Amino acid sequence: MNIKNVIMLGDVVGDPGLTALELQLPRMIEEYEADFVTVNGENAADGFGISKMALDRMLAAGADVVTSGNHVWEKSEFWSVLDYETRVLRPANYPAGTVGRGWITIEKNGVSYLVINLQGRELMTPIDCPFRTFDAIFTAASATDTAHSAVQGTALPVVLVDFHAEATREKEALAFYLDGRAAVIAGTHTHIQTADNRLLPNGSAYITDLGMTGVTDSVIGMDTKICIERARKQVLYRMECAQGAASVMGIIAEVNVETGKALRIERIKR
Repeated sequence: MNIKNVIMLGDVVGDPGLTALELQLPRMIEEYEADFVTVNGENAADGFGISKMALDRMLAAGADVVTSGNHVWEKSEFWSVLDYETRVLRPANYPAGTVGRGWITIEKNGVSYLVINLQGRELMTPIDCPFRTFDAIFTAASATDTAHSAVQGTALPVVLVDFHAEATREKEALAFYLDGRAAVIAGTHTHIQTADNRLLPNGSAYITDLGMTGVTDSVIGMDTKICIERARKQVLYRMECAQGAASVMGIIAEVNVETGKALRIERIKR
């Protein structure tokens, strides 16, 4: 049985999150003998969006692919990077013609990984349907990889999905819809790690939210005093990253490469 270990980490929040990632991810890769790593980086640049410098730091720390979400558009100077840097994704279900790409297939150590980044619509901007978008990508990628596998004698790709969404109902619905087709479906966006990591009936690993890589003593990685005042007064003061000790949160999953099914999923928080 060909088993690979996959790490998926939640939203990196600002410089404290980047520093924690740089410190912990190389150790985690060694400890878990991780074969592939995804990191959600949409809040890596000062808590809002991504910069080229932040992207380079995440890739250098060990990320194979950096995923994102609705905040990927915060810094317009980064939009051109989305077009030429293949290892950073924006959600695939933005309308056709949007800069960047929402999925990628990467070959690493003889294994093909298909990473798909999707965004939810409930309580968020109602963009294209994430369910239909996955179907289209999966069909197109499977057709290509089936032909490639037949020639090369290799297995079909390991499918990893970052679903950046607000509503837990929508996240669970998509997970059951993808069950058996994706090896791992991991929710992001809320910055709160959920305790529902589990294997679904048809072999997909799932968690509603990976959590965040950021300051623990905070409100979703942001300064607590500012967040309290925003909530108390309903005035949209600009949020700032919290300062202090940061945690790295996410999951480690074992995947059978021959079947594309998950065998185990475990939460990470350190």
